Amino acid sequence: MKFLICIALLAVLLPTTSYGEDKPNHEQHGNSPGVEALTHDLRDLLSEEMQALESGMMSIIPAYNSGNWGEIESTAKKMNNSYIMKQNLTESQIKELHAVLPPAFIERDQRFHYLAGMLEHAAKNKKPELINFYFSEMNESCVSCHTAFATHRFPALLSKEKKEGHTH
Repeated sequence: MKFLICIALLAVLLPTTSYGEDKPNHEQHGNSPGVEALTHDLRDLLSEEMQALESGMMSIIPAYNSGNWGEIESTAKKMNNSYIMKQNLTESQIKELHAVLPPAFIERDQRFHYLAGMLEHAAKNKKPELINFYFSEMNESCVSCHTAFATHRFPALLSKEKKEGHTH
């Protein structure tokens, strides 16, 4: 049974581990390039956060399979607290994030961190079914955000219409 859960989790995670070329796709957001318009320092910070979140997500699989709820709780707490807006940013960097990033990006980021907090709570209470649920929701949140804002890095997530140049 644990083997099947591990295979299912890996199948869900595979899209989050794909790396494409890092070239901007400005048509994706109309006139708002989003992340690509951030200063180099903020893009680097965001990239570091995304890499740390990916590492955390990948570490949850073996912890879940071995029933190591404490490790999941600790990882989820770190993921929840890694939210870029909670880091030691200058006031001008915070203003830049709010001015440049589309509100939908910030909402999705906040949702991901909310889900990480719920995962932390589920792990603290040793609820494997809820851990699996919130972990799955977090994966969906990653793919959804990457599809909306990072197809320049994850071109496999481009919809067929966007690949063919159709927009509606």
